[in-house]
Amino acid sequence: MTIKKVVQIHELIDVVVNILDARDPCTFIHSWRVAELSVLISENMGLQKDTIERIHIAAHLHDIGKIGVSDRVLNKMGKLNNDEISQMQAHPRIGYNIIKRLPILEEISLIVLYHHERFDGLGYPDGIKGERIPLESRIISVVDAFDALSTDRPYRKAKNYDECFEEINLHAGSQFCPTVVRYFTNINHRIPRVLDKFEKKEINHIAFVGHEELMHSRRLI
Repeated sequence: MTIKKVVQIHELIDVVVNILDARDPCTFIHSWRVAELSVLISENMGLQKDTIERIHIAAHLHDIGKIGVSDRVLNKMGKLNNDEISQMQAHPRIGYNIIKRLPILEEISLIVLYHHERFDGLGYPDGIKGERIPLESRIISVVDAFDALSTDRPYRKAKNYDECFEEINLHAGSQFCPTVVRYFTNINHRIPRVLDKFEKKEINHIAFVGHEELMHSRRLI
């Protein structure tokens, strides 16, 4: 990307994330944390600068599709029923449809579309598996789940970082790309310093997800 293009994209992101913040401050903060940690993994993997920049931008925008999810579902404190899960699982496609309209974000839109696909093919929206999932999406998927586990929820306290890494490693090869998980584990000592930059806030806008439905990870069959 040219410097001018990067500046233009970041100016656009500033507008979009502030819209997201107005809708759901918790999702806004979550997206910033996911962006920071995704860049750390990308750098540890030795990815090209342009790829890291795409990941950074996509991580900021990965949940923008939640703008299209009803407040009733987005803010529900109890367990979601199947219809509500379907609505929640629409958010990657909604986000893709929103940002693909801008040619400058065409590559980013596909990363957003596939950030809830699973390595075993049981994710959504398309059920693609393994290395067919863009690497950028696989990176965001790991960090997305890690941040959910390490953040307080109305029904449980956050897990400590060791517990979160144990959980992520437990699902390497099923939900998560094992290569990404390995590189993420390599930087575990750097995580507290990054996340401590973000003030902990009470979570009032996160729908219930149980352990088996971590991040609503499996599509409805």
